[in-house]
Amino acid sequence: MNTYEEALSWIHGRLRTGIKPGLSRMEWIMERLGHPERRLKAVHIGGTNGKGSTTAMLRSILSEAGYEVGTFTSPYIEQFNERISINGTPISDHEITLLAQKIRILADEMEDMSFGGPSEFEIITAMAFYYFAYVRPVDIVLFEVGLGGRLDSTNIVHPILSIITTIGMDHIQFLGDTLAEIAFEKAGIIKNGVPVITAVEQPEALDVIERVAKEKKAAVYLNGREFSGTWLSSTEHGEQFGFQSSFSIHGQLETGLAGLHQVNNAALAIMAADYLRAFYSFFIEDEHVEKGLENIHWPGRFETLYEKPLIIADGAHNEEGINALVKTIHQRFSDRNITILFAAMKDKPLDKMIQQLKGVADQLYFAPFDFPRAAKKEDYEPFVTEYASLMASYETMIQLFKNDAQQDEVLIITGSLYFISSVKNDIKSILSK
Repeated sequence: MNTYEEALSWIHGRLRTGIKPGLSRMEWIMERLGHPERRLKAVHIGGTNGKGSTTAMLRSILSEAGYEVGTFTSPYIEQFNERISINGTPISDHEITLLAQKIRILADEMEDMSFGGPSEFEIITAMAFYYFAYVRPVDIVLFEVGLGGRLDSTNIVHPILSIITTIGMDHIQFLGDTLAEIAFEKAGIIKNGVPVITAVEQPEALDVIERVAKEKKAAVYLNGREFSGTWLSSTEHGEQFGFQSSFSIHGQLETGLAGLHQVNNAALAIMAADYLRAFYSFFIEDEHVEKGLENIHWPGRFETLYEKPLIIADGAHNEEGINALVKTIHQRFSDRNITILFAAMKDKPLDKMIQQLKGVADQLYFAPFDFPRAAKKEDYEPFVTEYASLMASYETMIQLFKNDAQQDEVLIITGSLYFISSVKNDIKSILSK
């Protein structure tokens, strides 16, 4: 394995092992690497929705304050390397290759062990820990949970702060089929004595988080109680809001990410910055918060891909995400003709997601795309109606919209983040035809 292409091929080839919850493989790898996870000052970010946006906002605030901020996120939208980044800049192809070479030696050794070889996600997680500990040490690392929390590969880290964004009915085949069960898995990232900041609203989920936090002697900072973000108005590219906590007050802030739900994500990020400033002496001033939020860019989150006609991409990949998207459409485009192009994973509640989209779309299209877990043509057929059509490809649908759309029409491309990634990779060639 001497090239970047060979490294990626090997990493992606581990997808065949599937999702492998549990920490035994990661613990073994970390021991062999000299426990890089113990060398890091980290914030651990979990939840059903909002992890990526909250991570991006906190990173942007800290970067504005002059800190070197590592991030580990998933999935990627534009290129694989962005999963391991510093101040928003993905690491190089050469570094990916060297990291993969390092981890493969251990992965090959693990194949003959009782717990077997690592999954793709475990390999990438190990690469991130090793990189930020030994190759490019940074001031702080933001680790985004992959799946759940308690048994997620990232949960070997002992952070200085934990964040749980929201709780929703997602990945029920792994996390449980009630909010309380899912909340228990998410709360698994709470460590002894380490505070947790959260925007969880449902009483049954919040009860679980507060019970686990009490057992771990971890303080809880709850959105709407210890801190709050209050929406004021929408701008062309984002949302204006006020923020208040026991640490700071901001009369008016603006986030560069559009969507009413982004106010909650921004509030989480500001509260995290407040905590780091108050208890870890991070030098973060009001202007760093203001500029960090205003300058934020996070691909695939209500992102404008084309201006005339207006084409927007939003990775609303589960029922809660679709709900947030529908609210944003109502709020921003109540007087516009809405066309929606949708593609999701086949293990998602397609019926509930599509039902919400039908309520806001003037025209709805489904378009299968090439990904192992993606819903196929036959999965969408039960939902086809006079106003909901199945397309052979998303490329064809986008081209037709661009060529035929009237001035008041908006195309919103939504569903799986893997779908959004595929569209963004192809969008320039699609729109040039």
